Amino acid sequence: FIHFSTNFLLFSKSIMISAISSRAARTLTSTANRRLASTLIVADHDGSAVNASTLSTVTAASTLGDITVLVVGGSEDVAKSASNVQGVSKVLHASTEGYIGGENVAEAILAAHSSTPFTHILAPHSNLGKNSIPRAAATLSASPVTDVIEVQSSDTFVRPMYAGNALAKVKNSDDVKLVTVRPTAFDKAADTGGAAPRGGPSF
Repeated sequence: FIHFSTNFLLFSKSIMISAISSRAARTLTSTANRRLASTLIVADHDGSAVNASTLSTVTAASTLGDITVLVVGGSEDVAKSASNVQGVSKVLHASTEGYIGGENVAEAILAAHSSTPFTHILAPHSNLGKNSIPRAAATLSASPVTDVIEVQSSDTFVRPMYAGNALAKVKNSDDVKLVTVRPTAFDKAADTGGAAPRGGPSF
């Protein structure tokens, strides 16, 4: 017969409650983080409509909270085509008559992020994304994750390495994750059926 004192039982119960409370707190924190996640997608376009790589990037971001698409340059038709994409919550159109390159797109990214901070900033792994995302990341003191082929969670991504002969799982702890996406690794989001509000950037 084993006898446990009342104090020992109370102590054990206290440990159990503490452990349950800790697990509950972690669950609530994780849920809150998912709820608060938001993504800015830099649209690649041909001047009149977003292209297929942007649609694939929308799919890649589909588990990363509300999606805002940033259109730099192009006509109003580009912004309209972005708003029609299923899964997009909002469209920002930064109109410009100048050349659309890495520097001015990075400036638009930073201005949008300064106005409404995002947890993730994604772009297709195209010339535009490869030239703008690293510039924005440098200003934000973040490490970009490039050429992603799988989004496993809000902070874990898979990308090829060694000329595609191996895959690396990358965990990124930056406050804002800057990512370029390999379009062929993701299905294209439907380019009709959406109704995201459009407007000029609030920055």
